[in-house]
Amino acid sequence: MLGLGADLLWAHMNRLLGFLFHQGVLDEHFLQLHHLQDESSPSFVSEVLNIYFHESEKLLNNLRSLLMDRDFSDYNKMRIHLNQFMGSSSSIGAKRLTTVCLAFRAATQHSNRPGCLRALEMLEHEYCYLKNKLHELFQIEQQRALAAAARYPLQNNQ
Repeated sequence: MLGLGADLLWAHMNRLLGFLFHQGVLDEHFLQLHHLQDESSPSFVSEVLNIYFHESEKLLNNLRSLLMDRDFSDYNKMRIHLNQFMGSSSSIGAKRLTTVCLAFRAATQHSNRPGCLRALEMLEHEYCYLKNKLHELFQIEQQRALAAAARYPLQNNQ
């Protein structure tokens, strides 16, 4: 892939994005996030997503810890963590994750521990899938930026 030019990398990146939208993994909020990035903040999206992934790991760990406690009965506390996860996922355009959060929340509202365990498993699966695909997307984007810089080197101001 390193030999591909910036145009081919751009096309590959767009195909991957199209696939993620077609599969319902991402929605228009992801594009809105990208529109906030400009030349003055070229790594804005990756910085926002790094914060999202860092915080999401904490929330997933909290949810797992709550469910693994044999004496657990505070579904309201679980909903608080889940609502935080759902809000941040929605704000970055993680559509499928948001949908899984809704099912998870329904299980908490019915105090359905087996349903919560299944929902958590689905949530962790979707989260890992999203994280891997966005990592792939940003690797392609970095390669494209490097290829574009190599094609159009900065002029030496002497």
